[in-house]
Amino acid sequence: MFKMPVSKTQIDRLGDRLKGDSHTERDLRLLDDYRQSFGEAYEAVVQTIRQRGEFPTGRPAKSTASIAEKLRRESLRLSQMQDIAGCRIVVTDVVRQEQFVASLRTVFPGASVIDRRDNPSYGYRAIHIIAEISGKPVEIQVRTALQHLWAEVSEKSSDVLDPTIKYGGGPDEWRSFLTEISESVAAYENCEKSHSERLAASEKMAADCAEIKKLVAEHEHQLPDQKSQELRGRLEALTRKIANAEQKGRENLEALRRLRNDFCNLLTWAISLLDKRAKEQKQ
Repeated sequence: MFKMPVSKTQIDRLGDRLKGDSHTERDLRLLDDYRQSFGEAYEAVVQTIRQRGEFPTGRPAKSTASIAEKLRRESLRLSQMQDIAGCRIVVTDVVRQEQFVASLRTVFPGASVIDRRDNPSYGYRAIHIIAEISGKPVEIQVRTALQHLWAEVSEKSSDVLDPTIKYGGGPDEWRSFLTEISESVAAYENCEKSHSERLAASEKMAADCAEIKKLVAEHEHQLPDQKSQELRGRLEALTRKIANAEQKGRENLEALRRLRNDFCNLLTWAISLLDKRAKEQKQ
């Protein structure tokens, strides 16, 4: 296992030199050693995630340029940087996102969780988990498919239009477009989550109703005819309500699917537009 031959103070001083663009070749070699020291922790995290049925993408270490850029952009020290090593998982929807985050918290019990959905960073939404292996933090990004598509648009916008777009800069109209889409995706995913909760409640109600019917069938001979008929009438009314709720749930699910496709098409269109712009710039 790699053992870092320098102290935290020396690493932070290295970060100061990178931030001030006063680093030497020796500093770059030291940084490369530091970056490589995260490799074992990264592999351990990725292997754990694969064992849980997901196949993350990522990198064992952030590039030298990205590290220097982040040090200049944010007020943190190099030893405090939590995303030098990181991976990403993209799941289908917000319900699966929360389920997977919960499962990761069980296998990385000391991990910190940063939920960027209610307090997004310039429109960027996701859940980040910082797992620490042998003293090395590894960032795990968990995104829904729509959050990921939005992030792809933001990243490509930064490459094609303006590098500051990801941090609140760039053309006002395009920045507004990204913000509005991000907020709309968040509203959609809240509806998606609410629908899932209602569906679970409806399924529980149907199961409870079936159990009650079974009990009534077993013991109705012990009740007077009038009481038995009254009880059956109430059960039938409840069954109809459950059936109506299930029908509305199916209709809502179909509406959500159509809306989801609309979001996907819009974000995909934005990516194709940026691709076209990038080709024009190269000509």
